[in-house]
Amino acid sequence: MTESVWLRPKRGRGAPPLSRERIVEEAVALLDQEGPERLTMRRLAERLGTGSTTLYWHVKTKDDVVDLALDAIFGEVRVPARGVNWRADVAALIEGWRAAMLRHPWSAALLGRPLLGPNVLARTEFLHATLVGAGLRGPQLVAAAYGLSNYVIGSALMQVASSTEAAVREAADEHLRLNASLYPSLAAHGHLSGHDWDAAFAQGLTYLLDGIAPHAGRQPLR
Repeated sequence: MTESVWLRPKRGRGAPPLSRERIVEEAVALLDQEGPERLTMRRLAERLGTGSTTLYWHVKTKDDVVDLALDAIFGEVRVPARGVNWRADVAALIEGWRAAMLRHPWSAALLGRPLLGPNVLARTEFLHATLVGAGLRGPQLVAAAYGLSNYVIGSALMQVASSTEAAVREAADEHLRLNASLYPSLAAHGHLSGHDWDAAFAQGLTYLLDGIAPHAGRQPLR
């Protein structure tokens, strides 16, 4: 695996006016406008109006750019002021995380590398610290944190994947209708169109937190 950009010393400013911050800003804009399939070092250098050699002064690989862009996305997620209600604190963080990924639909699909940036770690620390404050430890803490993280990433992926053209959604719904004898539950309830994604996400998050709540304050299993 390529060494993480976060584990290498940050280089100097290099040739002004290019900076790591400027690179990240343009990379996020490129990903938002053109998608991850268009992200190449050459394409990014073109958008920055510079040469690849100058770009490579700041970032060694495309993976570096992806890691930096993802951390910038996490920076949009507000860290809640810690309160007395752990459920409300966790929900606020998770809902902010989802909103950030939906603003940048490419982000959830690229969460395949270890994320060690300061924005990611600060918010992950908040999640773990809040769950520890609720009384979770050991395997219970890991299961709760993983369950919440996987839920928000998976739900964002599903929503983005379903945000296709109306004709595509209608064709998928018609396919289920025509094959109702094979897939009766999906034909009745699994339509790709017409979902209230916000309500479904909120209800699913409530189910997760309800499942965690009985273990809060208990001695963890050995």
